[in-house]
Amino acid sequence: MKLSIWIAAGLAASSASAFAQSSVTLYGIIDTGIEYVSHSNTAGDSLIRMPGNTGELPSRWGLRGVEDLGGGLKTVFQLESGFNPRAGDMGQGSRLFGRQAWVGLEGPWGTVSFGRQYTMTFWGLADSDILGPDIYGSASLDAYIPNSRSDNTVAYKGMFHGLTLGATYSFGRDSAGTGNSPGQGTCAGQVAGHASQCRQWSALIKYDAKAFGVSAAYDEQRGGSGAAANFFNGIAPFALTNEGDKDTRMQLSGYGTLGPVKLGAGWIGRHVETVSPAVPDVRSNLFFAGASYRATPAVLIDGEAFRIINREQDTRATMATLRGTYLLSKATAVYLQTSYLWNSARAHYSLSSGGGGTTPAAGTGQLGVMAGIRHMF
Repeated sequence: MKLSIWIAAGLAASSASAFAQSSVTLYGIIDTGIEYVSHSNTAGDSLIRMPGNTGELPSRWGLRGVEDLGGGLKTVFQLESGFNPRAGDMGQGSRLFGRQAWVGLEGPWGTVSFGRQYTMTFWGLADSDILGPDIYGSASLDAYIPNSRSDNTVAYKGMFHGLTLGATYSFGRDSAGTGNSPGQGTCAGQVAGHASQCRQWSALIKYDAKAFGVSAAYDEQRGGSGAAANFFNGIAPFALTNEGDKDTRMQLSGYGTLGPVKLGAGWIGRHVETVSPAVPDVRSNLFFAGASYRATPAVLIDGEAFRIINREQDTRATMATLRGTYLLSKATAVYLQTSYLWNSARAHYSLSSGGGGTTPAAGTGQLGVMAGIRHMF
């Protein structure tokens, strides 16, 4: 639904009859269904539920707008609120606009924006991670990936003949201290005399051609009071309470299209480094590869395989997901998907990112199945 309005510019301050065109768009997604997860606790019990966080896509509603200021310059903004259809409660630590809340200026040179917004981790993976924020996607092995956003952030992103350059800098990545981005922990930041506490920065370089694209990105989070780094479900998070502590991710990814087929693959290397000699550094490597096939205009079949290796904690997991989507209309779709995860002897990874409560015993595999419906407006 689009709500378009005209805003007069300089009615009382200028003799010129200049007018600027402005538009505001209301949009949203409602996505939910029923999920089955085997071995959802240490006793090996199965669970049937309506997941809280996501299905194919996380539910949200938002407003995005643009005002043409003339001369190629525009004002842009976006407000986006996440919610859980299961109970109608708000996501992202119960924030009103916990997904995005930013305003900026856009010109031929790119866009500069200010507020709560995605880091370059998100934009670097947007085309190559085939399943994206699916309930059986990359978030199962690294919860931060689809939640890579930060508060108090200045961002730049520009596109030049297929080349995209971007960067963000946050003065305090979680100003409310709610730990609302999974895998990120609580870190309010902006403390006088501590210039690096809870700071975060990211950078992106990406190239898109007609039938393929490649990208590289870097994301670094500094420690601070209350901060932590979660490696996976079932293991206590690492405390990152010193501003010298770091949680970094490097990524390389790419995609290609061939008719109705799209392929995507990539690598994310994570390194948690602490100042305290009592807390050992930890590294992990996450690999993914997937494909999607448009069988008919109404039928989409896609899937992805994931492999994570964490040598320091002696944990590994492999997960494979297959999904089928049937489009009832341009706005409404139904889907059925299944996934299986293999844990190594010490690993507790859960295949479901649908809202906690599905952590298996160490070394136990899991089967997940979900049938759902998605409506976009």
